[in-house]
Amino acid sequence: MPSIAINHVSKQFNKVHALEDVTLQFEEGKIYGLLGRNGAGKSTLLNLISNRLFPTAGEITINGRPACENDQAQRLVYLMSEKTFYPETMRVKEVFDWTGRFYKGFDKNEAIRLAHEFKLDITKKVKGLSTGYSSIYKLITALCVDVPYLFLDEPVLGLDANHRDMFYKLLLESYAARPRTIVISTHLIEEISGIIEEIVIIKEGRVIKAQNCEELLSQGYCVSGKASDVDAYVQGKEVIGIDALGGLKTAYVMGQCDKSALDANLEVSKMDLQKLFIQLTNS
Repeated sequence: MPSIAINHVSKQFNKVHALEDVTLQFEEGKIYGLLGRNGAGKSTLLNLISNRLFPTAGEITINGRPACENDQAQRLVYLMSEKTFYPETMRVKEVFDWTGRFYKGFDKNEAIRLAHEFKLDITKKVKGLSTGYSSIYKLITALCVDVPYLFLDEPVLGLDANHRDMFYKLLLESYAARPRTIVISTHLIEEISGIIEEIVIIKEGRVIKAQNCEELLSQGYCVSGKASDVDAYVQGKEVIGIDALGGLKTAYVMGQCDKSALDANLEVSKMDLQKLFIQLTNS
């Protein structure tokens, strides 16, 4: 099966270990959420895959081909990130022209249509764009490139709520029309929770979770109520976090809910993705 395979990859910057012994696979035709706190190693991982950085140890392959310094492999990948790699004096329409030269399947007509929809002036120079519109032109470019692996690193940086909503709808439309592997690295976890199928959580350079999102969420639950009742219930259970306010408490528990042991005053609810992420990266 076509995939991107990361095998025992580490990346070190002087004395800083950005990634440590990461083994991971991005499979064909799935939408992934790549989550981690600031400095966890998310951007480093995406830059290694796209050949902007080189691993200190380990190997990355794209559809079986080595990713490092391999044009055939890199033609299958597109990374949209905060950094701007086109000259800032270039106009947006020129960016579309040059992207079409680098990527044969780039849909320039669709890019122009989307620019109109987002009210992006394609005659403007890149350096003249606001932070939000800088993200928008990069997003439009990325979504119109015809590659099997699309990486979006903090894609909605500077976008207002309306533009973020437009982007998420556009992303799903693009995926439905042309299924491919999409990896979204973002801090806005609640906003992508209904989009992603698979989740990868990185903590301090190591992968701590990599599995189907629904399966992961089904492995935990929240129990709330009086602190004393919650404490009694969670005895012997795997508690990954606690929130307390006054005499009330919420415990985040991994495993199946033991309903027979529940006090009538306790309330059980599903663990949402953001809460789970916070507790896993705190613990």
